[in-house]
Amino acid sequence: MTASTLPVVQDELDLLQGLVPLAGATLVEAGCGAAQLARALVARHAGSRVTGLEVDHRQLAKNLAAPAPGLCFVRAGAQAIPFADASFDGALMLKSLHHVPPPLMDAALDEMARVLRPGGWLYVSEPVYDGPLNELIRLFNDEGEVRAAAQRALDRALQRGRFKAEAEQRFAMPVRFADFDEFEQRMMRPTFADHRIDAALLERVRQAFLAHHGTQGACFTRPMHLRLLRRAG
Repeated sequence: MTASTLPVVQDELDLLQGLVPLAGATLVEAGCGAAQLARALVARHAGSRVTGLEVDHRQLAKNLAAPAPGLCFVRAGAQAIPFADASFDGALMLKSLHHVPPPLMDAALDEMARVLRPGGWLYVSEPVYDGPLNELIRLFNDEGEVRAAAQRALDRALQRGRFKAEAEQRFAMPVRFADFDEFEQRMMRPTFADHRIDAALLERVRQAFLAHHGTQGACFTRPMHLRLLRRAG
């Protein structure tokens, strides 16, 4: 399938809850960012709890300033999770594995396995290096190598026997930006990275963005690759 022919998923939580039981589950999310899916998850599934791990102190402060029942946040990276063995029923990595430095990806996946109970699941959803939005983003942030490294790390985790593969799916998620200002703030100037945007690069990206902009803003579909793994043993 090409990026334009993938099935479109409006809400990834719908996809997740079709694969694993969530009611009453104790979960951990590595690289939780703003924890949008986690917030929806604890609101929708009775008794569920999510611990969000985040290394960006600015995003962590925002999360702590907006508490919600069933959610807690901790400053930690996936490669060093400050919880005991077998603490969680399931784990989430949503567009976050490729942000782990490649030399630490194996350690991060080993940590995810360590904190999962036997038979616990790991849901990894990664953006695919394809499509118009990817072409726009790579003008200032080319993630081709780190995204490929993330998939190789998952393959190695399976080869080491840390996990067993349970499900795999490719889909697309809609992404909309009202205008270039929104795109610039969300994609070009995240709190966790400095993409070294100068005036010339900003204008180059702006012109490329405007080619996609219409009366409804700029609408894209981002191709995604989901892999659901089970902790071995």
